[in-house]
Amino acid sequence: MRARIKDAALAALLAGLLALPFIGVRSTEGIAGQITSWHLSTIALIMLGVFVGRLAWISILARASLLRWRESHGKIFNGMPAFAGMTPVLLSVRKFILQKPYLIIALLIVFPFLPMTDRYMLDVAIMVLTYVMLAWGLTITVGFAGLLDLGYVAFYAIGAYCYALLAQFFGLSFWQALPLAAALAAGVGLVLGLPVLRLRGDYFAIVTLGFGEITRLVLINWSNLTGGPNGISGVPRPTLFGLEFARSASEGQQTFHAFFNLTFDPLQRVIFMYYIILCLALLTGGLVARLRQTSLGRALEAYREDEIAAAAIGINRWRIKLAAYALSATVAGVAGAFFAARQGFVSPESFTFLESATILAIIILGGAGRLWGIVLAALFIIGLPEAFREFEQFRMLAFGAGMVLIMLWRPGGLTAEREATVRYGVKQ
Repeated sequence: MRARIKDAALAALLAGLLALPFIGVRSTEGIAGQITSWHLSTIALIMLGVFVGRLAWISILARASLLRWRESHGKIFNGMPAFAGMTPVLLSVRKFILQKPYLIIALLIVFPFLPMTDRYMLDVAIMVLTYVMLAWGLTITVGFAGLLDLGYVAFYAIGAYCYALLAQFFGLSFWQALPLAAALAAGVGLVLGLPVLRLRGDYFAIVTLGFGEITRLVLINWSNLTGGPNGISGVPRPTLFGLEFARSASEGQQTFHAFFNLTFDPLQRVIFMYYIILCLALLTGGLVARLRQTSLGRALEAYREDEIAAAAIGINRWRIKLAAYALSATVAGVAGAFFAARQGFVSPESFTFLESATILAIIILGGAGRLWGIVLAALFIIGLPEAFREFEQFRMLAFGAGMVLIMLWRPGGLTAEREATVRYGVKQ
């Protein structure tokens, strides 16, 4: 027992030391200058919580019944047992989603008209669906091909600026510019992939990270075209067959509410944007799910599992990596164009490395290559913090702690279990 208390006390001390510079010390601007305040009571509560939690965890591990359960199930990751209650719940959710996909889609369709849905919930839903679409696109490269892409946000920015510039200089609408933004992002992905995809492992990750930063710096410094740090404002909103979602229409156009003889409501535009991203996300999910059943998807998974074996059976490694990279870039370009249309403004500050890290974290948390797991992860990482905005100062602390726990308990992600693509020569 003494050893357990010593271990728990050491963990509590370490947690207090780590939390002290982030939570224990606050610096605010006062009349006499900077005022430093200490929040030692918060640090003490954190240390107490860690001490109790660590002591309880060690005691649970010491129980013979849990040890027998661990040996019988054989689910040990890095010396720690899988979280016993998590797997049955997630498997039940997975079974429900796979068996009732149309029910989930129907719920998403009627979501804007539910009694408890308001403007804020719609905005959060749009943001979550945008990140789901981006994560589904990146999972082609990270989940299927096993390539660590740290510069994915560059294609997101290319799609956003493509639509903004086409609308500004050529007067193209959202629907006219959308395929052009996707094509441009795919083209840049192909050009970049020609030399980059010959690299492997960490070298590939470093080069893609550099590409993302180069793109952001180009957007900042090419002020004649991109507006520099000020960005581009006045990006046109999408229309419904030429019907504008505004109080008054521009010259030669008609508004949505006037055409259908409705009272003008700013919420109409938000609902329309929600349905656009919902359709784009569902289309992306369907394409990615279908890709896994194709020869390209199987070749990507074969390459991810064993590169040498894949080459031995005749798979052209460079071509399939290039195809995966271009497909991911295409999805990011479409999402970027939607982002520009939704915000009505684009600037380089919206496309930092943190965006790439967030999308990658969603994939890791949900499980690389697991589509429905990515949806759950996006809800946890993007949607849940918005529901508890009063704890925003602890957001990154909770985010980091959650990622550590996932790596310890579920290294394969929340949805580590999945069916094989092919079993006994039959498609699944």
